[in-house]
Amino acid sequence: MGIGAPLLALTLLLAVDEAAARTPFKARCEAGQLGLDTDSRPTAVQVESRDHGYRVDNSLSWRTLTRIKREPAGGVVLGLTRAESRVAISVEGAILKSPDTAEECLLPQLAVQLSYPTIVIYVGSEFAPGTCAYREILAHEMRHLKAYIDYLPKVESRVRATLGRRFDARPVYAPRGQSLAQVRAELDGRWMPFIKREMGKAKALQAGIDSPGEYARLSKLCQGEVQSLIGSTRREPSTTSS
Repeated sequence: MGIGAPLLALTLLLAVDEAAARTPFKARCEAGQLGLDTDSRPTAVQVESRDHGYRVDNSLSWRTLTRIKREPAGGVVLGLTRAESRVAISVEGAILKSPDTAEECLLPQLAVQLSYPTIVIYVGSEFAPGTCAYREILAHEMRHLKAYIDYLPKVESRVRATLGRRFDARPVYAPRGQSLAQVRAELDGRWMPFIKREMGKAKALQAGIDSPGEYARLSKLCQGEVQSLIGSTRREPSTTSS
């Protein structure tokens, strides 16, 4: 009993402090913003991801692809997959102003769009469509493409969960006229960089595809067709992503 009494007192004190901090304006704001006074509660965070397909480009030589990739001296790039990630965030929401103070509240409604514009798969122009080398290089690049496409739903889920923990059921209180700007500043300063880092992790998945063993296989495929077209004195060729 001697130990339980102080804990009970502390619990009661915290409850009193919390009730005191929750002003009538905040109570009204939470009831309206969180949908407590209606039959439905607004969703604070919506995240959508989309890829726009791909196209194959056979117009650039392996020398040009090697320069684009900035491959070290002696390196050869036979194929290249280029994917650019895009992130867009919009925010809106009804703002409730306090009748008694210079305060307002906002429950942000976020819409996040994650996308890849059309992904471009390059195959060196020396390798004509229909040839063994072309088919093998394209098949390798399609593995890069699949890694990018398969990653989108995963990053979508992580972004939704992370932003949900921050914004769901959490009105933003700010001086009048500043709540929307405050949320936008937080999105630009904290959450946009986070989302871009998550999108950028797709590139790390490509390393496993471009393994030394895969490079060795590509250098010997199609009974020397690749080496005959690029020259046998160069380092083992590779395909890669960017």
